[in-house]
Amino acid sequence: MTRFYDHASGVVRRLYDMRIEGPPVLDIDTYFPNGRKFIGAWTAIRDEALARTNDLAAVPRFHDVMAEQAPISAQDGRDWRIFILKAYGIEVDEHLAQCPTLSSLLRETPEVLSASLSILAPGKHIPRHRGPFRGILRFHLGLSMPKGLDGRPAAVLAIGDSEHRIANGEGLLWDDTYPHEVSNDCDEMRIALLLDVWRRGMPLDMVLLSRLIVTLVQRVMKIRGVSYGG
Repeated sequence: MTRFYDHASGVVRRLYDMRIEGPPVLDIDTYFPNGRKFIGAWTAIRDEALARTNDLAAVPRFHDVMAEQAPISAQDGRDWRIFILKAYGIEVDEHLAQCPTLSSLLRETPEVLSASLSILAPGKHIPRHRGPFRGILRFHLGLSMPKGLDGRPAAVLAIGDSEHRIANGEGLLWDDTYPHEVSNDCDEMRIALLLDVWRRGMPLDMVLLSRLIVTLVQRVMKIRGVSYGG
């Protein structure tokens, strides 16, 4: 299944690469102006995220939700746990009820396709990889970002040849089809909000293809009976 996923992702990426060009990092106010709402509410979102860590064992590891992600989630034995509130348009009602601030913001932002709280264990490294298609953009909001001895955020998001150290309350909008990796270079957990957002301004054929892909993913998820944890 992993080999099929990798092959299908490569084919889809090539289709989008031929039709859509853009930089790795994009302007929030142009491509996701509602991202400012999440930035403005970051402390309340942080409190909801920290409450989830009180029972961390109940938050599944990424490869427990999606086995195809094991090569980037499980390779070093350190946890990458993910609390999913919305996945490809499918809402997880139990999780939304536990995060009222996030739930309210997501109701106001229908362009958000997926939403999750990403929790990296101390020392966790997510190796270099690429997302599947350019029909969506990734919004990354720092919630609990530990600092290193030099006072800078210790977690590093490397996109292409550039490093990004996202601080608490800071948002970054980027195209995850560019090669990227993450390292949490400290002895504390790193918590971030990850949103997948429909890309604005796509050609009509790419809009239609994107919606077809999402519909197919939704059907596969329902057939497989994906579990998002308790």
